[in-house]
Amino acid sequence: MLQINNLSVSYDSVQAVNQISFTAQKGRITTVIGANGAGKTTLLRTISGLIAPKSGTISWSGREIQGMRPENIVRAGIAQAPEGHSVIAELTVEENIRMGALFRLRTNRADVRAAISESYELFPRLEERKSQKAGTLSGGERQMLAISRALVSRPELLLLDEPSLGLAPLIVEQIIDTVSILCREKGLTVLLVEQNANTALAIADHGVLLALGKVVADMPAAQLRADESLRAAYLGY
Repeated sequence: MLQINNLSVSYDSVQAVNQISFTAQKGRITTVIGANGAGKTTLLRTISGLIAPKSGTISWSGREIQGMRPENIVRAGIAQAPEGHSVIAELTVEENIRMGALFRLRTNRADVRAAISESYELFPRLEERKSQKAGTLSGGERQMLAISRALVSRPELLLLDEPSLGLAPLIVEQIIDTVSILCREKGLTVLLVEQNANTALAIADHGVLLALGKVVADMPAAQLRADESLRAAYLGY
């Protein structure tokens, strides 16, 4: 279980996240939604150890992880697929995937190979392009690659940042369906940050709505999706 308790994060004088608290249950999809500037990406980067919080705690499986180095957070079972389909353009597809398992290569090469094979089963298009430079991939393929790179670390918690950003609806559907399968069939815990609230709430178990760095709703996803007043006030639909 991921527990966020009174978490605050600041950039100089700007309060990006303001004393937020919520829980993401194991084996479930929790989505964090909200407009641009709500603090969604800052939240994920703080959980990943890329940003230090001003105050508050982040606990994963009963262990506080705020202040830990990013590589140790990965070792603790948390991996992030960042926004913007972030890949290393000069490396091949398979080299990019292997980057997600660097800390495991010395101790468990066989399992790393198995994890790479599993990523190709999830996204067959990547296997077809495994020797191709990542910079030549389409946006959808780069997003598949970013997710695969996160998954080869064998995480228990996957942090997904705006996976639908700039992608065609059919590609978004494929990626979202894959994430849902990983959760339902493999027991993966997913924290999904998404600006496309309708898509996110359709597959999530629980929803957290952020506005200007604060939690304004924390409830089952179906309930949040059905709340017309919240949708109109904060999501614009």
